[in-house]
Amino acid sequence: MIQVVKIGGNVIDDAEALRHFLQAFSQIQDPKVLVHGGGKLATRLSTRLGIPTQMIEGRRVTDADTLDIAVMTYAGLTNKRIVAALSALHQPAIGLCGADGNAIRSVRRSPEPIDYGFVGDIANDGVNAAFLHTLLREGYTPVLCAITHDAKGQLLNTNADSIASAVAVALSQIAPTTLTFCFEKPGVLQRLDDDQSVIAHIDSASFERLKADGVIAAGMHPKIAGALAAVSHGVSRVVIKSAKDLLDEDAGTVIA
Repeated sequence: MIQVVKIGGNVIDDAEALRHFLQAFSQIQDPKVLVHGGGKLATRLSTRLGIPTQMIEGRRVTDADTLDIAVMTYAGLTNKRIVAALSALHQPAIGLCGADGNAIRSVRRSPEPIDYGFVGDIANDGVNAAFLHTLLREGYTPVLCAITHDAKGQLLNTNADSIASAVAVALSQIAPTTLTFCFEKPGVLQRLDDDQSVIAHIDSASFERLKADGVIAAGMHPKIAGALAAVSHGVSRVVIKSAKDLLDEDAGTVIA
């Protein structure tokens, strides 16, 4: 069994929460892949450098300057901090962006109807599963950030949830694979202000109802859509849960 785990949300920005998560992650005995978002470091660095941050429908617009910052923070500081922390836990981690080993190839998103700039959507067969599986087989833990490439020399900012889903689907063609999305909440919530209102199970039909009822917020939409797509393409199990509950088999929202 291969386990793909995505960490994001405020956990990336909370040193203590991240430390606890990585300790739990290091206890997973199966071959594993960690995918991480960028947290708010890119936004803070943009502010310090006087580069405005533009968001449309919850997604970052990535112009040339913003791409430079995303690469520096996602593929650089954030990625290497995580790799160093895992190394301290005796985990042979290796930090990667999509360009490394041609791990993940993407296509720049069309500027119509909204121009998001240097944002990539993962290409068909864009995940180099053979490369990732080779690293896993040799005992390494790939740590993938939210930067991909277009195979023409251009780096692209790519949604980390989408990367996690695509990696899980690709690896599931080689071996049974699970996918876990971890963030600061205990799962998908019926009421955002009530951590006890975890929705235990979501399928395609209930997803549509929850969207229609306004329960699914903008940031959760691509996560659940990607999770459903992963299940439909062969991933054995997908769960959305709190980073604190990584090792709790019964926690979170199961997507099926």
